[in-house]
Amino acid sequence: MQKNCALIVVDVQNGFTPGGNLAVANADQIIPAINQLAQYFENVVLTQDWHPANHISFAANHEGAKPYDIIKLAYGPQVLWPTHCVQGTHDAALHPDLSIPHAQLVIRKGMHSNIDSYSAFMEADHQTSTGLAGYLKERGIDSVFIVGIATDFCVAWTAMDASRLGFRTFVVADACKGIDLQGSLQQAWQDMLSNGVKRIYMKDIKAITEA
Repeated sequence: MQKNCALIVVDVQNGFTPGGNLAVANADQIIPAINQLAQYFENVVLTQDWHPANHISFAANHEGAKPYDIIKLAYGPQVLWPTHCVQGTHDAALHPDLSIPHAQLVIRKGMHSNIDSYSAFMEADHQTSTGLAGYLKERGIDSVFIVGIATDFCVAWTAMDASRLGFRTFVVADACKGIDLQGSLQQAWQDMLSNGVKRIYMKDIKAITEA
C-alpha cells in the first residue's frame, strides 16, 4: 500500500443496485470485492449521486420524454434517466453492504439541477469542478484506482477525467458493473483505453500497489 495511491469507489448506492430506481443487474455482487480491495488502500474516496428532485437528467422532468431518450442540452447530448438517487432518500444512500469505515471523503455529485454529473472530478459541462483533483494532489496522490457503478458511465467518465488531469489511472474491471445501453460498455472501454486508462483485475492489485 503506497501513500501516493487512492481508491475511488463510484456510486455504490441503493439506487444502482437490485431494488433501486436505476438498478444495474447484479451490481451488488461486486461489493465484497470492493470491500476487500479497500483494505489495500490508506486513501479511499467514495462518490454519491445526489440529485435534486427537479434534476435535468430525469425523464419525468421533460414533458413527453421517457427514460433512455437522448436530448440535446447546452453541454451536449444527455441521456434521460428514471428518477433516481434523490437527495436524502433511501435510493440515494450508500449500499448497506459497503463497508469501508476508513474512507476519508464522500464526493456528492449531480447536485446542480441543470447539469448532470457522471464524473467524480468534473460535471458534464467539463467546466464545473467537484474539487476532487485538488484534494488528491494536495495530499500527494498521483495514482488512482477506480471501481463501482456503472462502468460505462460514472466509472468511465471519472477515469477519463482522472487521466486527463494527470493521474496514473487504473480501472479494476472485475470490481465494476456496467449498464450497457446499446453497446455503451464496449465503447466506454475503448474510450478509456484511448485516453490512457489502464484496465486491470483484482488479481493484479497487490503487485501494482506494492510496486
